[in-house]
Amino acid sequence: MSKPTLSDSSNGVKTTFTIEEIQKLLPHRYPFLLVDRIIEYQESERAVGIKNVTMNEEFFQGHFPGRPLMPGVLIVEAMAQVGGIVLAQLPDVPDGKLFVFTGIDKVRIRRSVVPGDQLLITAELLAFKRKRFATMATRAEVEGQLACSGELMFAMVD
Repeated sequence: MSKPTLSDSSNGVKTTFTIEEIQKLLPHRYPFLLVDRIIEYQESERAVGIKNVTMNEEFFQGHFPGRPLMPGVLIVEAMAQVGGIVLAQLPDVPDGKLFVFTGIDKVRIRRSVVPGDQLLITAELLAFKRKRFATMATRAEVEGQLACSGELMFAMVD
């Protein structure tokens, strides 16, 4: 599979992504694709994505009946997927390689996320070591309030 070439700006670097374009970059699919749109992208640096949280999400059936809360682990996964948008497009990454989520550090959940919320997720590349390991600073906000933040680690695999 060759690396997608997406562009929408004069310098050839795409700065926003629709759900269809996200699916060209990430292997995730329903019900595990947790990013609806990328609204800002800076090559090899950062991405800002949106996750619209709706009552139709399957996890709300059991988490929790009568008091729906988005599981914290899924908020973290959504942050990792936004980070994956940055990593999938690094110029030094060979075609056919994939970054997998390998670690979590300093993650804190600060507020509940409920149906009707819109998560604004920022992932910023902190380090890319030995052209194989990456660390991202991530944060998820709802209406300007921090919902979750932390550092996520990734490793490149075949």
